[in-house]
Amino acid sequence: MTANPDTFQTLHEIVKVARARLAPGPWDYLVGGTESETTLRRNRQAIDSLAFRPRVLRNVSKVDCSSTFLGQRVRIPVMLAPVGSVESFDPGGGATAARGATEFGVPQMLSSVCNPGLEQVAAAGGDRAFRIFQLYVRGDDVWVDEWVKRAVDCGYAAFCLTVDTASYSRRERDIAKRFVKPWRAAATGQEFQAALNWDHVKRFKDTHTIPLALKGIATAEDAALAVEHGVEIVYVSNHGGRQLDHGRGSLDVLPEVVKAVGDRATVVVDGAFQRGTDVVKALALGARIVGMGRMPCFGLAAAGQEGLVRMLELVEDEIRICLALLGVDSVSGLNASHLHEARPVTPPHITSAFPLLHEGY
Repeated sequence: MTANPDTFQTLHEIVKVARARLAPGPWDYLVGGTESETTLRRNRQAIDSLAFRPRVLRNVSKVDCSSTFLGQRVRIPVMLAPVGSVESFDPGGGATAARGATEFGVPQMLSSVCNPGLEQVAAAGGDRAFRIFQLYVRGDDVWVDEWVKRAVDCGYAAFCLTVDTASYSRRERDIAKRFVKPWRAAATGQEFQAALNWDHVKRFKDTHTIPLALKGIATAEDAALAVEHGVEIVYVSNHGGRQLDHGRGSLDVLPEVVKAVGDRATVVVDGAFQRGTDVVKALALGARIVGMGRMPCFGLAAAGQEGLVRMLELVEDEIRICLALLGVDSVSGLNASHLHEARPVTPPHITSAFPLLHEGY
């Protein structure tokens, strides 16, 4: 199967080509989780444990899939979540992802451990790009301030601190294959990330004006502390199941965080969101925008920038169809009344959202 995006009529076709093109090391890095991969599977299980309650006889002749985030319009309420070593999936790395995100019309959150780097990715996206920068703390306050200045100078709309990596996890797929990412082999300064605390958050808010996101919030208690400290973006995430094993699925966490935050901050969520219906469920539970991490990487691995854009087009189509069949004509019409608890029909795993992939299609 060629990687011409014109041949991609389903999302599972993109995943299939990505799997064929990636070497075992990068593939396992992309799809793997930590230790038993329980958290990874619970991410998917949480999504699959909700069914829809559709309303009918509503005028849905025109459906608007767009939304706003940080005051900017986005074509669909999806963000490219930060993924380290994106260059493992396309040689252009974060720059290719920036071009694809800008072409389609969604924000990109760039990881600080992604090449070609903050300035080069900003240049690749151009003036129309909606970009956010995510940092792993590997130095003191002055070191962080330097990163913030660089991000502000390059037009990043917000700054993100990842807060769920006090210790680097045991990702057994990588360990078993002896696969070591280049940035990980050279990493230093983990003690600064381990020491990160609420005093650092306060100092950031006292020092900088750029909106701050905290990525890795997993409880109502920490969500409440975040807004008490003036954090503008509360990002619900368990690192795609790649940090704490035996955690809760992100969608299970989302309602308590939304309740704790209220209207005091914007809530973002990621964790196994792979289809348009997944995005709709998160929006119905109160998320403003949904981070997708693995899916953009599948698109990049399958066909570079064009593969990424095609992946987003298919997700948009799935969102549009889902909204119409739920009886709402825009994402703002979604709420929890459109959801109902249900028993999953497929055992959860990294590609369980694509059952045809496992039936030889």
